[in-house]
Amino acid sequence: MHEMLKGANIGLAALSEDTGAVVVGLSWSSATGDGDADVSLLLLDGDGKVRGDADFYFYNRPAAEDGSVQLLGKVPTENGSEDRISLDLTAIPEDVVRIVVAASQDGGARFGDLDDLRMTVTDRSGEPLLGFSITDATVETAFIFGELYRRNEEWKFRAIGQGYETGLAGLATDFGITVEEDDEQGVHGELGELGELGELGELGGGAGGGEGVGGTEEVGIAAVIPTPRAPVTDVASLAVAAPAISTAAGTGAGPAVDVAPKAGAGEVVGRGRGTRTAKKKVTLPKAVKKSLAENDSWKPARLFPVPSYKSDREREVRATSVLLSVMAEVPEFGRRLTAGFGAPAGRMQTFTEVSLPHGDSPKRPDGVIRTERAGKLWTALVETKTNGNPLKSEQVQNYMDIAARRGYEAVITLSNDVALEGSPLVEVKTDGRRKHKVSLWHLSWAEVAHQAQMLIRHEGVGNAAHAWLLQELLHYLQHENSGCHGFQNMGPAWVPVRNGIDTETLCQGDPRAVEVVESWERLIRQVCLRLGGELGQKALPVQRARRGTDPKSRRAELADRLCEEGRLSAEVRVDGARSALSVTADLRTGKIRTSMDVPAPDGAYPLSVAKRLLRVLEEAPADLHVETLLDGRNGPRGTLERLRPEPGDLLPRDGAAITGFRLSLFKGMGSGRGGAESGFIRSVDDAVDRFHGSVVAHLGQFEQRRPARARQTTEVSGVG
Repeated sequence: MHEMLKGANIGLAALSEDTGAVVVGLSWSSATGDGDADVSLLLLDGDGKVRGDADFYFYNRPAAEDGSVQLLGKVPTENGSEDRISLDLTAIPEDVVRIVVAASQDGGARFGDLDDLRMTVTDRSGEPLLGFSITDATVETAFIFGELYRRNEEWKFRAIGQGYETGLAGLATDFGITVEEDDEQGVHGELGELGELGELGELGGGAGGGEGVGGTEEVGIAAVIPTPRAPVTDVASLAVAAPAISTAAGTGAGPAVDVAPKAGAGEVVGRGRGTRTAKKKVTLPKAVKKSLAENDSWKPARLFPVPSYKSDREREVRATSVLLSVMAEVPEFGRRLTAGFGAPAGRMQTFTEVSLPHGDSPKRPDGVIRTERAGKLWTALVETKTNGNPLKSEQVQNYMDIAARRGYEAVITLSNDVALEGSPLVEVKTDGRRKHKVSLWHLSWAEVAHQAQMLIRHEGVGNAAHAWLLQELLHYLQHENSGCHGFQNMGPAWVPVRNGIDTETLCQGDPRAVEVVESWERLIRQVCLRLGGELGQKALPVQRARRGTDPKSRRAELADRLCEEGRLSAEVRVDGARSALSVTADLRTGKIRTSMDVPAPDGAYPLSVAKRLLRVLEEAPADLHVETLLDGRNGPRGTLERLRPEPGDLLPRDGAAITGFRLSLFKGMGSGRGGAESGFIRSVDDAVDRFHGSVVAHLGQFEQRRPARARQTTEVSGVG
């Protein structure tokens, strides 16, 4: 990897022969695990200005309609997480000469509070091309990491590292977007006009972000530069913070994707050059239509029925065919799954059971994905496993060799397992003498279901038929006979480790403890995918290790802690949420604890705060534990059942200031290693679902309301 210095530039062609598609990664770390930022990207013309609203990409507009730009969101990495952006440089409109990559923060946070600010660029095979580390961030609330720009028909990269104290609005102003301060009603008016301009129906084939913008034609911009999302912790608030997409009743077609955050959280932006229309996006209706069946025994007809399979092979063939057919027919879905693997934005075709020559006997990969753009092909072989069947190294190695000889770009493995950094699912060898590189990628069935769910329930697709296809795919994947249910087995080391902790015979350094830690990490990643799909937000494990920490060393340390303490712990942070959700499995007591620390509002009387918290938790389980948090120590605690009649019991007797409250639920832990009703995996899923649905879903009312005393203080201080 070529390391860049601030202000330096380099041509991508000097780093790789294949730079038609690249993946940009932005990353940072925080000692507390709380720091984060929102990624944005701007396409600029020769004057250094955006051409229109379609040239600005952020969390509410994550992709170009032609697939040339795709914000892939955060993905777990060995150092925590990384925001990734897929760019098909061959599809970028000719009049775009610069691509600016930036990020912004909210809530008074500054980039100087983050550590290890870094930008990387990889080619389509995943090979790192360059890296740029930023070490001089201080008070900035927005940052330009770098830019890709055209020079003599070649794409080059420049390391910028320039910050703004004026946030995203200041950054946007520099690139020709006028930010106007406006009141809440004005914001809604502008957005309403934008929404009415969209058009229902089919998504135009090949219509891209630069359509109608070329040459000297002036195209207006009606967009919103959002101030970063307000922290939320309840399901309702998270739904509001997500892209505002709903479905018109009885039509199956929804209004345009709303590029604005919730009311009062953004500024209207315009360049005063007319208005351009926005494509409508379609999601599924939130309310299911009344069934015409006479009784529950009438089962609706399905596009992808799930029969009783006679063999795992039959199940794998069926699952592969169902998935690949939907990927080819729903462009947003196919692009979403392959953009991070270097596939270009173009026409996709998929195939199954293709016979390819290999030695004395031909090999038949489960599937082939082929994408074409500008006469160039990108091809990936697909190997699929269902149920608990593991991937086989020999089989994958054969496909890697075939792909290398035939000039294919990738091999994609698909199974219920979850890939971890530093712990490959299969061992393969690559011939370094070969000029052509083949990349090996992995998808879990849980990730496939997550992406389908995000598109049809939150972000939207091109038309109602595409939404229906994704719904049928989800129904197939979730069926008990599909074999595509995600990570469902803690592995053979689970029972010996659990028994060793119970009898206090498990010693530090035992490799079986490392296996359990890896399985726990896979389970938590799957919990994040499921929770994020339901809420329409990215959910990721909190990683507190500093950049450069070796994943194997980190897991070995966690394994030793498991041997000593008998507990597995993890934290999950939902994008936009104020606090992380903690999950702890205590193998000694057989209990799972789910908890969250809720900060106390400033400027309110302690008893008023305690009473309001208990009112907000009116529907929460009576066995919810509430613990008062003080500065540097813990305070009074009790269950809701005991505290409801006496809220004052939450107040410290010495009058110490209350900093927050810790809310916890406990649940019995399943003992089996599998995903059965009595298994450990099911008990973790149920514990997270119960805590989030019955506790976290109501906390927004507590955190978002300002106490009367605080409002009065503000009003008085503003007089005179």
